[in-house]
Amino acid sequence: QVQLVEAGGGLVQAGDSLRLSCAAAAGRRTFSSYAMGWFRQAPGKEREFVVSISRGGTNTDYADSVKGRFTISRDNPKNTVFLQMNSLKPEDTAVYYCAAANTPNTAQTLSDVRTYNYWGQGTQVTVSS
Repeated sequence: QVQLVEAGGGLVQAGDSLRLSCAAAAGRRTFSSYAMGWFRQAPGKEREFVVSISRGGTNTDYADSVKGRFTISRDNPKNTVFLQMNSLKPEDTAVYYCAAANTPNTAQTLSDVRTYNYWGQGTQVTVSS
């Protein structure tokens, strides 16, 4: 069982930056056993993929909508994954969820919401125009 707690959301203006964090209590497995991802869900829309990072942090995969603006990173000794969001746009407004996927492949990134085993409670990001 993995418990994930997101933090760092808030209300900002277009063009501003936010840094989200996700702290993991990894249970019996180490944090580095999990590929990590960020997803978001806007009102009335399905949860969508934002970015994923492999177990060791060497590989990343971004949704086209956030490429060049968002950066994911992880600190395995501190059981934490981060999402740096720059040049925020109103269309980035959503609840952002951190997720963990148990995978044996150290280089794998995962964009399919169904492949994630554990989810945080979400943090609201609101970008005003």
